[in-house]
Amino acid sequence: MRFYRAILGDNGYRHKKLPIHFVGIGGIGMSGIALVLHNLGYTIQGSDIKESETTERLRAVGIKVLIGHSREHVREAALVVTSSAISQENIEIIEAKRLSIPVIPRAEMLAELCHLKYTLLVTGAHGKTTTTSLTGKILADAGLDPTILLGGRLRTIGSN
Repeated sequence: MRFYRAILGDNGYRHKKLPIHFVGIGGIGMSGIALVLHNLGYTIQGSDIKESETTERLRAVGIKVLIGHSREHVREAALVVTSSAISQENIEIIEAKRLSIPVIPRAEMLAELCHLKYTLLVTGAHGKTTTTSLTGKILADAGLDPTILLGGRLRTIGSN
């Protein structure tokens, strides 16, 4: 069993108080995953190089967002999630590895989230955000409660 599987648990309810740190939390993909985990009750924190509308939105829901990168940011983390836009030479990633904190890519965390719920994925070269948005609206209008992760911001929910 991978360590992060031990954190998330097979049913997604194990060790929710251990912080999961996102390096590059202001990115559209990273922020979406962070929001889903936060809404599931996990303790989420993250860092980014600059303030943005996304980092403000994350703070507004109670996620700790740190601007700039520092070794200290990861010292209490149980798991570190990285964006593909972040160099493996980033000081937070280096420090996490030095402390034997598992470091996983965003795509791997997304795959772990898919184990927690029934999952429908939209793939392709063009139109994924539009198709996913429409699918989410159809499911919501049908009385279901979908969790939607988009590569863009959906105006009707004000998030990604």
